[in-house]
Amino acid sequence: MLVLLGAFIVMASTLGGFIIAGGNPVVLLHVSEFVVILGVAAGVLIIASPFHVLKEIIHKTKDAITAKSAGEKEFTELLKLLYEIFMIGRRNGLIALEEHIMNPKSSAVFQRYPSVLNHHERLEFICNGLKPVVDGKIKPDQLEDLMQAELQAKAAEAHHPIHILHLVGDSLPGIGIVAAVLGIINTMNAIAEGPEKVGEKVAAALTGTLLGIFVAYGFVNPLANRVEFNNASDEQFLKCIKQAVAGFAKGLAPLTAVEVARRSLDSNVQPGGAELEAELKALPAK
Repeated sequence: MLVLLGAFIVMASTLGGFIIAGGNPVVLLHVSEFVVILGVAAGVLIIASPFHVLKEIIHKTKDAITAKSAGEKEFTELLKLLYEIFMIGRRNGLIALEEHIMNPKSSAVFQRYPSVLNHHERLEFICNGLKPVVDGKIKPDQLEDLMQAELQAKAAEAHHPIHILHLVGDSLPGIGIVAAVLGIINTMNAIAEGPEKVGEKVAAALTGTLLGIFVAYGFVNPLANRVEFNNASDEQFLKCIKQAVAGFAKGLAPLTAVEVARRSLDSNVQPGGAELEAELKALPAK
């Protein structure tokens, strides 16, 4: 909702200042300029983006607008899930984890934590991290490097929509100039129609320049930054998983592995140490 609030403030401040200065908002409504600028921007987006990146841009834009990012509640659920999984491995042997990580959708443990179970990337990262531990195919001190490599690949992939959004944002002022030049060309053709017609067409041309700059710096580039913050939150979630799983694989006690992961979190999403420990100890023993 903060994104929508910010967009409202941008619109209200711009139009409000224009009206206070004696302007009439109706003179800004030139459909031809909107068609040129928004149409060319959409074309740039399509030309620059593979299909899977276009889908990610839509998905991440929706998440940015709805402020859908992991908070303290989601991180608490994650740490509780990891603790339960680690305790099963500690008490019953690592082989006991196989039924949970091979088919997490039917695992009673995972089902208690829907914020992980219903998020494909998070669920896959946990299971991919634990599988080598269960299979014994990798040394514990090698697991962290393996998970870090996967994390870096995911981070690079998540940056593609940000790059495209910045490209569109940086292109919009230039597109606005293109629209303005087209408007001036129309103006030159209308000189014989008198000052009133010429003034109307010059206003339309200047509106094109305004619209390109306004959409770029008022909406597209800020939206790209919000997507980048959301990506950082998603990456932090995966880093938390990596810290806990790698620590457990190296022989840390479940509570210690979870505590290491908790301390790696930013303060705004980090559960309190004492509160989390109390919640973990209150979990039913399996």
